[in-house]
Order: sequence, then C-alpha cells, then structure tokens
Amino acid sequence: MAGSLVAMAARTSPDWDESGGVAAQAEAIRARVTPLALADSEAYAEVLAALASTSGGRRPDLAAALRRASEVPLAIAEAAADTATLAAYTAPRCTASVRGEALVAVALAEAAARAAARLVEINLAAATHDPHHERARRALADAAAALRLAGEE
Repeated sequence: MAGSLVAMAARTSPDWDESGGVAAQAEAIRARVTPLALADSEAYAEVLAALASTSGGRRPDLAAALRRASEVPLAIAEAAADTATLAAYTAPRCTASVRGEALVAVALAEAAARAAARLVEINLAAATHDPHHERARRALADAAAALRLAGEE
C-alpha cells in the first residue's frame, strides 16, 4: 500500500524531473514484497509442523524453521525501510496536492518495518546472536529516520 502511494505521488508530479524514476523504484519494491505474503504463510506452516513433531520430547527442526520463518519478515522490514526512505524523499518534491499521500506512505512503511522487525525478534528469541537481529534493527532505524525526516518537512 505505501509503495502504491509513493508511485501515485510521483506519477502525479509531472513537473518533478525524477518522478518517473521514483515511481519505478516504488514499483520495484512492491514487486519484491508481493510474493512474501505466501512465503510467510508457508514458512510459518513449517514452524507449526516442527512444533507438532517431537523426537523424545525434543523438536530438532524448530530452530531451523524459526530462522527460515524470520527471513520473510526480515525481507518485509527491509523493503518497508526502503519504501519509507523513498516516500520521505518524495514528500517535499512531489506536487503539493499529493504530499499527504507521500507522508502517509512514510508512516505506513515505518509501521510495517516496526511490525516485521518485531516478528524477527520473536522468531529468533532463542538465537540472540543471529545476524538477522541486526539487519532487522537497521531496517527499523532507517524507517524511523525517514519518518523523522518527513515530520520535519
């Protein structure tokens, strides 16, 4: 949704020389995210299967399933951070009549990054040194910085 708002704000700003490139970037991010909804449900199904299978009271595949399940929200967090950054760049440059949509896109993308980063944290609670934690924190920090930047304009 946020990416669509950015693309729309860019497309309706014909006096902005970079509008075509920004719209294309927004569409590319949307293309990255679209298949992740199905991938997320499939990854979580693996977690549920690992939880259901026990081997002498142990669930040997659970840690691996949780790590795989963390990859989808991580990809979402990173795409959301990219969207927030692009939307914050767009807001002061697009036509004034669609500036609100760009600002809403920043807020939506930051919220998506926050939610997805939290899922990474939950999925990897037992794996505190997994590099996915740092990548999710970085994505969230980038999205939060974009939200602050957009609020200053």
